[in-house]
Amino acid sequence: MTPDTRADAAPQDAAAPDAAAPDDVAPRAGRARGARHARGRFPAGAHGHAHGHAHGHGHDAPVGPAPRRTRVVLALLLLPALLATALGMWALWPADDAIPERMPVVVEGSAFVDVTVTGPRQGSDVGPTVPIELPDGGTSAMQADPRFDLREGDGVVALLIGDLERQGAPAPYVFMEHQRELPLGLLACAYVLVVLLVARWRGLAAIAGLGVAFAVFLGFTFPALLAGESAMAVALVTSSAVMLVVLYLAHGLTARTSVALLGTLGGLGITAAIGAWATEASRLSGASSDTAQTLPSLAPGVDLAGIALCGLVLAGMGVLNDVTITQASAVWELRALAPQASRRALFARAMRIGRDHIASTVYTIAFAYVGAALPLLLTVWLLDQSAVMSLTSGEIAEEVVRTLVGSIGLVLAIPLTTAIAAVVVPGPGPGTEVEAAEPGPAEEEAAPAR
Repeated sequence: MTPDTRADAAPQDAAAPDAAAPDDVAPRAGRARGARHARGRFPAGAHGHAHGHAHGHGHDAPVGPAPRRTRVVLALLLLPALLATALGMWALWPADDAIPERMPVVVEGSAFVDVTVTGPRQGSDVGPTVPIELPDGGTSAMQADPRFDLREGDGVVALLIGDLERQGAPAPYVFMEHQRELPLGLLACAYVLVVLLVARWRGLAAIAGLGVAFAVFLGFTFPALLAGESAMAVALVTSSAVMLVVLYLAHGLTARTSVALLGTLGGLGITAAIGAWATEASRLSGASSDTAQTLPSLAPGVDLAGIALCGLVLAGMGVLNDVTITQASAVWELRALAPQASRRALFARAMRIGRDHIASTVYTIAFAYVGAALPLLLTVWLLDQSAVMSLTSGEIAEEVVRTLVGSIGLVLAIPLTTAIAAVVVPGPGPGTEVEAAEPGPAEEEAAPAR
């Protein structure tokens, strides 16, 4: 076949399907126009690709740095938060004499000793005892309740009671805890190793940020609460200080990180405001557990209800940080994939990612509580009372409020962060920006199949 013959034959072959099914011409033409219009806005698979790489660094055509004017505006928005955090920490920093003295764990003459179990449980005049080997190689006996599973070779922590030792008692030691330093240390090393192997330098920065966060908790938050400072103010100053350090340390000094920080601070403000109302309306006292009830006797100035509110705000930090940095990254990745897309289209597409994140994160918070409080929930389940009575009483009510308030703050932080990111992300390069409408119902229904 000659080139001319092939050229003449091609139109006939292409026309054959049209002749066979003329009624299908208009629908297929409409779908073709829709596909061409969609490709003008976003490349095929842009949504899925951005969702899968929301935490990535970029692609073949990364988004350029934000304009100087944008960076200045972001700095001006964050500067009040930085100043308020610094001034708040200075004003709330407790004086040394305002912090309650730490209580000794054991009385004078007694001490904790690391010992090793050397045999099975035995009976004695003081009850069940276990033979043990002391650090210096000597032997003795340790009192141990039968409900504790102690085996030969176990390393345990025993309390040496000085009075019993001076009286020559056969079992002056009492079982306190298993020695867990080695397994916990190995687990921590494994965690750090996995984070470094997968996330590399960014993982190292995140671990360093975690260390800074706990330094803030130990050096400022806990002493301030024990000294009786305003729990709400301490919560806001702590969360702001931690996020200012952690986000920039882990993700760099970029406009994207600043957007995530703004969204996080906004979400924390929402969480604090709703939490303050919820704790007051629910009359939460913060004294639902035995540990909480003991705290005022050790630190008379503490406000248990305020501490419950502070815990509510601090509990929302980690999840808020996760969703805000993800949404900011999603907008930047979508811009890299579709440089000519309008900001409205970027917001609409990123919110589809955000809805997926909301759907997964909301039950993550609830499941985390179920796992942490499983013995309490099992005990409540055994009580013959209504579900409403169980959910609105004591410690469970506090956790219900914490879960609901944290989830509300998380959900509202997603559109807030996405809107800020869509406005801040650098615009398209030279050329006219393509006008794009928000995805229609058909596109929304087809999205899960892509």
